[in-house]
Amino acid sequence: MTLDPDEILAIPLWINGHAYLTMAPSFFDVRDPRSGQVRRRTPMCGASEARAAVDAAQAALAGWAARTVGERAALLAALGDALAEYEQHFAGMIAEETGKDTALAAAEVGEALLLLRAAASNTETATTTGGAAVVAIVSDDSAPLLGPLRHAVPALLAGATLVIKPSPRAPSPAFALAELTADSDFPGGVFNVLHGDLAAIEGLCAASDVSLLLFAGDPALGARVATIATRHGKPFVD
Repeated sequence: MTLDPDEILAIPLWINGHAYLTMAPSFFDVRDPRSGQVRRRTPMCGASEARAAVDAAQAALAGWAARTVGERAALLAALGDALAEYEQHFAGMIAEETGKDTALAAAEVGEALLLLRAAASNTETATTTGGAAVVAIVSDDSAPLLGPLRHAVPALLAGATLVIKPSPRAPSPAFALAELTADSDFPGGVFNVLHGDLAAIEGLCAASDVSLLLFAGDPALGARVATIATRHGKPFVD
């Protein structure tokens, strides 16, 4: 993502295989922790955007679940190949939005690549993925690429379609990965990205089509997310 230095762009959502723009009520400034410079803005979404993302995931579910595990694994491996082409770009995004040094950011991308490539040979899935269902994944900014992928890979292998809500502090890796799913021939609606904070999580938990909420990140934030999920009667796994 190349930005005009005189223009701060709002990062889109990703819904039904396309970038999705919304008139959010507010935006969060994404700052480079190393310089304090605002790099982009995250739309702080709520129930309506959550509903749009969940509807797209639900519409894609039957077709995705009908594919064989091997077919789904092959698409994940293709996503790994696509990520490898942009390995340095992703490392740069992670460093820019989290303040990690270059080596740590590159290591995170490397682990993500291993995870995706392993999907081609390991089609066993964890029982916590929820199987063929709409699954929401919430992550913080500690590992904005690897964190959600650790849940996403087994869930996708199991036939789930996803709505990923990354941290508003580090939204770009999840969105850029979503762009690569389109390049890797994922069907629209299988991999969706919703931005925001607790209001977006409330929207996901209120959606009846979401069968499971997964969390990746700091336990303190996970406890807050679990409280929201419990209030809505939504199964939760961290």
